[in-house]
Amino acid sequence: MEASENRLYDLTALEKIFKRFEGRKDDILIPLVQSIQEEYGWLPKEALRLAADHFRIPLSKIYGVVTFYSQFYLTPRGKHLVRCCRGTACHVRGSKRVIESVEQKLGLKDGQTSKDLTFSFETVACLGACALGPIMTIDDEIYGHMSPAKVSSLIDEHLRRDKDESANR
Repeated sequence: MEASENRLYDLTALEKIFKRFEGRKDDILIPLVQSIQEEYGWLPKEALRLAADHFRIPLSKIYGVVTFYSQFYLTPRGKHLVRCCRGTACHVRGSKRVIESVEQKLGLKDGQTSKDLTFSFETVACLGACALGPIMTIDDEIYGHMSPAKVSSLIDEHLRRDKDESANR
């Protein structure tokens, strides 16, 4: 187990990931780092170094890819990802106030993660559901016609679900 960014992660999980890509020579880099991120929720530096060594891919090439695409994270992410659209259709319908409500509720600004790793918050240019604006997502759930008043209850609902899941384990 390695500790990084105050989080423990098990590097032995990489062995299974690496086996899935053995013998493949073409176009493995993006699916490989996607698999690593899927396992850990982010891309630990040591995991990227081990992948570079194992597959003989220059570490600089890996970092070139993961820093180019916004879908990859080099720091730990929260269990829940809250996204608010700031696109034109959402903006004219009040997304700025929704974003401010999220920031206030979570105590986070765009691009930040809570210290307890429960929430990460991002604003995005468009979530692709303009007719439902303003839009907010929590993980894979889409919430349309958002208002500042709805923000707190939705975030609290996700915290309740976490508590219920923990109690049922």
